[in-house]
Amino acid sequence: MKGPTDVNVHAPALRRYGAGDAPALLDTLVDIWADAHTDDHAVTAAGFTPDALRRQITGHARRDDFTLITAYADGHPVGFGYGFRCTPTYWFGEALLPSITLDARTTGALAGICELAVRPTWQGRGIGARVHTALLDALQPEWASLLAMPGNDAAQRLYHRLGYRYAGPYRAGADGPLLDLLLLHRSVRATERSLDHRQA
Repeated sequence: MKGPTDVNVHAPALRRYGAGDAPALLDTLVDIWADAHTDDHAVTAAGFTPDALRRQITGHARRDDFTLITAYADGHPVGFGYGFRCTPTYWFGEALLPSITLDARTTGALAGICELAVRPTWQGRGIGARVHTALLDALQPEWASLLAMPGNDAAQRLYHRLGYRYAGPYRAGADGPLLDLLLLHRSVRATERSLDHRQA
């Protein structure tokens, strides 16, 4: 398997990893996530914990198209995001699928963005947006979707700036927390621009 590749030469540097790299990076990713959610009682109350994240990443890393982008400042990891391409039925679920806009629920190019986290001391510098852009450049979806905590105003503002729009409530299981399902339609022009950049 190929090793990690540099995505952007500017600091903080972004590096792309695949499924085979996830086990060695797992502790680092969990540490970043825990740092980003320090004293966030709503996250803990919703059942999102470092151990839950560890299990989640381990499960998702079994997918061949698992893609991880990590941001490094002076060689130290300060943020990450990961996702993968999937079917609308897998991502939205049978119950929610009929309420999703027709184009999104029938697309053959959907990416689920599972996590996006930046250490508090590095937030507000555009790192999350850069990691997200690098993920989309790597996954090349027509549509992207993610789940957000309704009360996380900072995250909601970021996702809105990135182009995500509210698509409905989402609950994973009868006892799961109620989350906001967000959708982003990636324009053909943006996709072509990304491909041109990668080929340059």
